[in-house]
Amino acid sequence: MKNIVIALQSASIGQAESGHDVISLIKNATPVGKFALLVLLIFSIVSWAIIIFKLVEYSRAKNNSQKFIHYFRKTRNFSDINKFAGGFQNNPLAEIFRYGYKELSHQLGTEQSQLSSNSAIKVEGLNRSLVRASNSEITRLERLNGFLATTASVTPFIGLFGTVWGIMSSFQEIGVRMNANLATVAPGIAEALIATALGLFAAIPAVIFYNLLLNKLKVLISTMEDFIMEFLNVSEKLK
Repeated sequence: MKNIVIALQSASIGQAESGHDVISLIKNATPVGKFALLVLLIFSIVSWAIIIFKLVEYSRAKNNSQKFIHYFRKTRNFSDINKFAGGFQNNPLAEIFRYGYKELSHQLGTEQSQLSSNSAIKVEGLNRSLVRASNSEITRLERLNGFLATTASVTPFIGLFGTVWGIMSSFQEIGVRMNANLATVAPGIAEALIATALGLFAAIPAVIFYNLLLNKLKVLISTMEDFIMEFLNVSEKLK
């Protein structure tokens, strides 16, 4: 039992020393290495902020779209649907409907009143208006995703740069001391490898969540395309 306690105490001491060593290595890194680490830290913090923001944004867009499509299918009165759509924020389908309703109002001369079947509807013009609204919403939803792709592709190279620079500094130190033993080489290489580790720490989550967000966006785009077809089908019955 005593041996187990001693082993646990030794492990905890080793972990504390290891954490202290990492901090010491960062403090003792070269100015260029510290700059690389700072850049990687900024990339990582901003990436996580974007990830959280986009996950919340896509979740709200999906939930709001489901609420709107349910009301749209339940109520065929376009004026009431337009009022309902005005109460949403971050709702791609509601925004597309507003564009379509505005185009229908313009074609039929109703101007926000009840749509009637007294005039012919130009489906091609209506479709262009809906597609334009859809493209605008896709552009809005894609915003900031590019930073995650940039983080995923750039941060490993920044980390590699910090590592290469640290190794160069280590070799210079060897040349100055004229001593190539492990005690001389190991600290410099350890400092250098921290940059690579932090670069991977920033890149891996960015890759994972970029692909996840891309899949969520594809689902939203598919939902918008289906809604456009449904809106056109309903509008054609007004003829």
